[in-house]
Amino acid sequence: MGKPRLLDLFCGAGGASMGYYRAGFEVEGVDIKPQPHYPFKFYQADALTFPLERYDAYHASPPCQLFSTAYSMNIPQGKGNAVNLIPQTRQVLRNKISVIENVWCSPLRRDLALCGVMFALGVFRHRIFELSGFSVIQPAHPKHTGRIGDGKYYTITKCGWDYAQKQIYDLGLWKKAMGIDWKINRKMLSEAIPPAYTEYIGKYLMEFLAFKKER
Repeated sequence: MGKPRLLDLFCGAGGASMGYYRAGFEVEGVDIKPQPHYPFKFYQADALTFPLERYDAYHASPPCQLFSTAYSMNIPQGKGNAVNLIPQTRQVLRNKISVIENVWCSPLRRDLALCGVMFALGVFRHRIFELSGFSVIQPAHPKHTGRIGDGKYYTITKCGWDYAQKQIYDLGLWKKAMGIDWKINRKMLSEAIPPAYTEYIGKYLMEFLAFKKER
């Protein structure tokens, strides 16, 4: 019996994809931009028009810049040009078993909220998830200050931006803090979510798909 297949829309460099893979899925990704470091089968295409047949479940991480603090700070400087693709993504995934992920400040339905502290990671990287067709138990969110562990990691906004204090250019340290162990560049790392998040979600999703198949 083959593994369930999951399609990751707006996949980026594969942070979400890796978590689902670790949970047992066969994963493929779609992104409109080239993703040379994506670790699985990749299609360069428009995520909103890509064929959705042949998959058991779907994940989508539409661009989040519009809801970020940096974007709001850049608007007065004439640098704001982000778009909100969440409504279109919801439409594409209607009636699908799916997960839509975005930053803490986005207008997603908050079915699940995750933070790196829940998984003993070296970053906060707060993210929320809108789940369709299945549910996931919400982990407890431990109270935390701006620092994690030995004080090297610090979050500068409630949306979960983070960096290695005094070692911001140490890519290896940042990858370790995120739980990412494949080749990835700094820009993609700044946009990725820790694989631990979707590994957690993926385990519930696997159980749901197995139960659905048995019925």
